[in-house]
Amino acid sequence: MKSTSILVIFIVTALLFGGCAYVNTKTPYDENLDSTELGSKVGISEAYSLFWIVAWGDASYAAAARNGNIKILRHADQETFQIFLGMFTRWRIIVYGD
Repeated sequence: MKSTSILVIFIVTALLFGGCAYVNTKTPYDENLDSTELGSKVGISEAYSLFWIVAWGDASYAAAARNGNIKILRHADQETFQIFLGMFTRWRIIVYGD
């Protein structure tokens, strides 16, 4: 009986808090991925958040294009990295172009 209740508690905890300790995702900002041309340059911009209180940085397309010296944007990706329910979060925009 004791091992069954421990197993049930473990399963419920895993379902409620799944993905809370560590998240690292990358998603495209494009609809026609089969016909996307990336270009020859890459630019990255980032913003951070700490303890849900302080945030800093510039994760905009304009900042990413400026950092990569890109004049024509062809594609963009977004990356999100979080640790423990967002205590630390990094947003990153990656743009490709010429």
